[in-house]
Amino acid sequence: MSISSKVYSEGLTELRGVRDEIKPLERQLAKVQAELGKLQARRDQKIVELGLFEKAKADRLATSAGVSVIDVVALVPSLGPQEPANAPVESQSTDSATEDHTGPQAATQAIKDPGAAAHDPHPVTHPPMSGETAHEAVADAGADEDQEQGLEPAATDDRADGGKTNTPSPAPDVAPAGEQERELPSIPEGAAGDRWVYAEPNLTSKRPNFKQATRQMAFLDTATGVLVWQAGAVTLDLGAASVAEILTAVYATIPADVERIYITAGDPWHRNAGRHQFLKDAVAEWLNGPLPEGWQVESSRGKDRQAGHLVHPRNPVGRWQRGKDQHTEIRSVGEWFDAAGADPATVRSAFVELWKALHRHWDDVVLMGSPSQTGRDLWSRTIPAKAGARWADGFPVMSQEIRGLLHATAGQGRTELITPPRVPERVPGWYEADRTFAYAKHTWTSGVGVPQRVTAAAFAAMTSKDQANALFSPSHWQVRVTIPRDWNHVGLLPAPAPGERSWHYPFEGGRTFTTWAGGPEINLALRNPLQPWKVEILDGLVWEKGDPLKDWSNKLKDAWRSLRALAEFHGEEQQRQAARLASRAVRSILLYGIGTFAQRPRITTGSIELGAGGEVPEIPDGARLTGLSDTHVTWERNSGFARDPYAHPEWAAGVWSSARAALLDGPTGSKDPATGKPARAGALHLPAGSILAFRTDAVYSSVRPEWPYSGEPGDYLLKGAMAWEQTTPTSDEEFYVLQGLGRDALEAEGL
Repeated sequence: MSISSKVYSEGLTELRGVRDEIKPLERQLAKVQAELGKLQARRDQKIVELGLFEKAKADRLATSAGVSVIDVVALVPSLGPQEPANAPVESQSTDSATEDHTGPQAATQAIKDPGAAAHDPHPVTHPPMSGETAHEAVADAGADEDQEQGLEPAATDDRADGGKTNTPSPAPDVAPAGEQERELPSIPEGAAGDRWVYAEPNLTSKRPNFKQATRQMAFLDTATGVLVWQAGAVTLDLGAASVAEILTAVYATIPADVERIYITAGDPWHRNAGRHQFLKDAVAEWLNGPLPEGWQVESSRGKDRQAGHLVHPRNPVGRWQRGKDQHTEIRSVGEWFDAAGADPATVRSAFVELWKALHRHWDDVVLMGSPSQTGRDLWSRTIPAKAGARWADGFPVMSQEIRGLLHATAGQGRTELITPPRVPERVPGWYEADRTFAYAKHTWTSGVGVPQRVTAAAFAAMTSKDQANALFSPSHWQVRVTIPRDWNHVGLLPAPAPGERSWHYPFEGGRTFTTWAGGPEINLALRNPLQPWKVEILDGLVWEKGDPLKDWSNKLKDAWRSLRALAEFHGEEQQRQAARLASRAVRSILLYGIGTFAQRPRITTGSIELGAGGEVPEIPDGARLTGLSDTHVTWERNSGFARDPYAHPEWAAGVWSSARAALLDGPTGSKDPATGKPARAGALHLPAGSILAFRTDAVYSSVRPEWPYSGEPGDYLLKGAMAWEQTTPTSDEEFYVLQGLGRDALEAEGL
C-alpha cells in the first residue's frame, strides 16, 4: 500500500498528538503502580501483625486481605496447619525414603536419567500398559549404585551437629536481562512443611446414592428467532434479544417446566459489545438488564444449583426465577461444542445422541447444565460401590495447603507463540497438527491417597531404582533446572513468567531456573530424544499409583468412538452432523470434567443496582469492583477453597503434565516399521527452528509433520496446511488469521 506525502505528513502530526496523550497517562500509571506497591506492602505488614494474635486463622486473614491462604502462610508460617488429629505420628525411622532431618533442607540431588539400566545385567522392567506414553511407563529398572547412573551427589550434611560442609553452593537462577519472573510458593522447611501432608478430615469423594434431577431444555437461535423444544419448533420475534424479550417470548410459547434455554447462535450478550472495553462488561450489562414483571435474579434453589449469574465473556450463565416455583437459566451451547452453523433442531438432536451414547454406560445419566458438571457427576458414579473394594469408602481430599500449592504451581495446556528472531520472519509453510481427544490418552493412572513428601535430602538418600520409581510415579516436583549450553530447540519445562497464572518455557542454552513440574515432564527433560537436561530435585510429592479416572475415561472414549462412527456412516446428513457435535460434547465432558478436579479458589460474582443519583453502592466485604454500567456495578470476591468432596487437583495436574510432555514427544497409535515399536511424534521430532506455536493439544510448524494417524486418542491429525511461504505471526491476531487460512487451505486441498 502506498501513501502520499500529504497523508504521511498528516499522519506524523496525528502520531505526535497520540504521543502527547499517552505521556500523561504513563505518568498516572507509574503513580498508581507506586501507590499500589505501598498498599500491598501495608497489607502484608498488617497480615504479619494480625498473625501474632493467638486465635488468628489463615483463611480469615486471606479472605479479608483478598489473597490466598498460601500467601498468608508464606508471610506468617506459624499459621500453617498444625498436626491434624487423624494424621500419622511422625516416624523416627531412618528409612531412606523419608526425610533425614539432620541434613539441611536445601540439599539438592542432581539426576541424569536415573531409570537407565545400562550397567545392570538383569534389569527388572514392566512393559508399558496399552496406550501409555514412554513418560507414563513405570520404570523399575535401576543400577546398584549412584555412581553407575551418572548421578551427581548433592551437598548434604550428615553430621548430627548440623555443621556446614565445604561443598560449593548451586549456581543461582539466571534469567535473561529484563525479565522478572514471579516466584512460585514452596513447601515450608522441616516439620512445618510435613504438616501440609494430610487428608482433609471427613472429606472424601463418594459414590452418590441419588439420581440428578432432569431439566427440560429448549434451544434458541437469537439471530433467527427459531426455538426448538421437545414438543415442536416455532419462530419468535425477539426484538433486540434482551433478557426481558427472550423470557417473555419463550415462556409465552413453551411450558414453564422448561428450565434451561441453550443459545445456539446470535450471542445476544454481545449486542452492545462496541460500547465496552471488555466483553465481560457487555455480558454483565446484558445479564443485569430490566426483567419482565414478576421475574428476578435467582437467589437459591436446592443443593445442586448455583444462585446468581456467571459473568463469562463468551459462555455466560444467567439464572432467573418467577415466583417461588419457576426457575430458568440461559446458557451458551458453546460450553459443549462449536455449533458451526447448525440449526437448533440439529443441536437438539446432538444432545439426544449424546444422552443415548452415555446411557449405554450409565443407566442414571443426566445431562447437566455444563459438560464440566456432567463429567464430574458421571465420574462420581464410577467410584467403587462394592463393600470392601479399595476406595469404596471414598477417595480422600488433600489438605487445603496441598490444593493451594497445586493451584499455584500446576499449569494447564501449553500456549506459546514463537516469534522472530527465534524463527525466521518468513517461513516456507504453515502446518497445524492437533492431538485427537488428547487428555483421554493420559487418564490410565493417577495418584491416590495421601502423598509422601520427598525432600532433596530424602531423594539423595534413595537408591537409583527408588529414584526412578519415584519419578515415574504420579508426582509433582520442585526442581532447579539447567539447560544444556548447546540446546537449540524449544523449551521443555514450564517456568513462572510475569503475570498472574502465567507460564513460559525457557529455552536458552546454559540458563538455570527453578520451577515445579509433574513427573512426566521431569522424565521428558531427562530422557528426551535430543539431549538430557540437568535436573536437581529440591522437593516433591509422590502419590501411590491408582486408576480413579480409568473406568470413567474408558466409557467416555467408547461413547466418543460410537458417535464418530455414526457421524461417518449414518444415511442422513443432519444426523451425521448431530453425531459429530455429540462426539465433540463427549470430548468437552472429559476435558472440562478433568478441569473441575483442579478446584480453583471459589470466585463469587454479583451485581448491585446504582443509586438514584448514579451513586456507586457499597459492595460486599472483601470484594473488588469488576465492572460499571449505566445501571449496575459488578463485583467479584475470592472466597478461597471450599470443602469440595470432589477436589482432586493432583489428578488434573497429572493429566496436564502428561499432555504437555506428549506435545513434545510421545508414541502414536501406529507402529514404526523399522523397529516394530510405536511410532513417535511431537515437536521434538521436527527440525529445530521450525516450531511456530503451541496451543494446548496442537503444534504449529513451518514444515509438514509426517506422523501416522489412526484416529486414536493422542494421535496427531493434520488440521491446517499451506505449503507456500508465509509471514511468521507475531501476535495472537495474526496467529488466528493463519490458523483459519491453513484450515481452509487444507479443506480445499481435499476437495
